[in-house]
Amino acid sequence: MADADPDFTWLPDLASRPLGGAVIWANDETFAEKENLITREPATFRPATFGHKGQIYDGWETRRRREPGHDEAIVRLGIPGVIGGVVVDTAFFTGNYPPEVSVEAIEVTGYPRRERLAEDSGWTTIVERAKIAGDTRNPFPVASERRWTHVRLSIYPDGGVARLRVHGQARPDRGVAGLDLAALENGGMVLDCSNRFYSSPANLISPGRASVMGDGWETARRRTDGNEWVHLRLAGRGVIRTAELDTSYFIGNSPGAARLSGRTEDGEWVEILPRTELLPDTRHRFTVHAETPVDEARLDIYPDGGMARLRLYGELA
Repeated sequence: MADADPDFTWLPDLASRPLGGAVIWANDETFAEKENLITREPATFRPATFGHKGQIYDGWETRRRREPGHDEAIVRLGIPGVIGGVVVDTAFFTGNYPPEVSVEAIEVTGYPRRERLAEDSGWTTIVERAKIAGDTRNPFPVASERRWTHVRLSIYPDGGVARLRVHGQARPDRGVAGLDLAALENGGMVLDCSNRFYSSPANLISPGRASVMGDGWETARRRTDGNEWVHLRLAGRGVIRTAELDTSYFIGNSPGAARLSGRTEDGEWVEILPRTELLPDTRHRFTVHAETPVDEARLDIYPDGGMARLRLYGELA
């Protein structure tokens, strides 16, 4: 490893949280949460700051392994792309960093369950198992022109990593076309909702991406039958082509499923998106095949929970 960072570090971090990156799985996070791996800001450290699990670390830290094997975490890239290199940053991990790491990558379509993804046989090694140093930014160039959607960081045998940066060139999925018919800035408006205990449903259609969980709409925990919902007036009567249901930052409290329906000029409700399972902390995009123009929409979530944003792309009728 060279002392200076290689040229790939000027490329954007495809795993960046603001781009929609998420740490979707880890086999262990006893001492520090896996989500810290892709925090945008550099890691910080306050000595002699103890929680109920010990010294608090700004990173991902696993327990001391007492049996054969190793620990690993899977990161979904915010934007799929060609990876130029990765940086495994062990800032402030001195007596508890892993002595060796490796990185694999995979390209998948759709939104597979994290457990199934972890067991997938299609992973390709992009950084061979290598020694790293503690309290150091450890850079590894990647020589591959393939497009990837996820990376898996393996640490041997255990320990802590502060940050994982995945630098590369974006190769996104086909972009959405049309106007966001639900957007507040385009004239969309929330007409009603079943529950707004933690935050306003107007956040769903606000500009930009959510930056914390509180930027979205979150209901109380439902203790009765039924489900929660929000009713929207669209910017104008139009045909919806793509629905984006974004559960970013909602990890243990995202809905299990959602359904979209639209109200026609005649007042009839038609199905836009059938009840569909959702994943936590994921910006889902679904192609819509309904051709009927609608001027209102209703999002049903099952049974409760929170969502960061709702985008309904299409064209005015």
